[in-house]
Amino acid sequence: QVQLVESGGGLVQPGGSLRLSCVASGFTITNYAIGWFRQAPGKERKRIACISDNYAGYNYYVDAVKARFSISRDNAKNTVYLQMNNLKPEDTAIYYCATDLRAQCPPDETYRGQGTQVTVSS
Repeated sequence: QVQLVESGGGLVQPGGSLRLSCVASGFTITNYAIGWFRQAPGKERKRIACISDNYAGYNYYVDAVKARFSISRDNAKNTVYLQMNNLKPEDTAIYYCATDLRAQCPPDETYRGQGTQVTVSS
């Protein structure tokens, strides 16, 4: 059974940092792309970052986060991370990880976690 569980969200001041985790079960992350998505209040969910399978080994970011966010994986823990630095109020959203069990980015949201709330506010 494929399952993704996000954690690490919270309240942070502008300019601060958070690291989100996405723990996968039911499949091995080395073989598949994992994407991070976010949904701000009143807006559609958008893809923001992706890490491909271990063989291709590339990452993808949208322009809004490219210089501030970093996606990585820990294969031993079957976990994908999203390091978020220099957070801005407009980063406030529910953050989700998802996969469609393909190797290439970007993935569809075939399997998606429950999300973790990130709030950036002073």
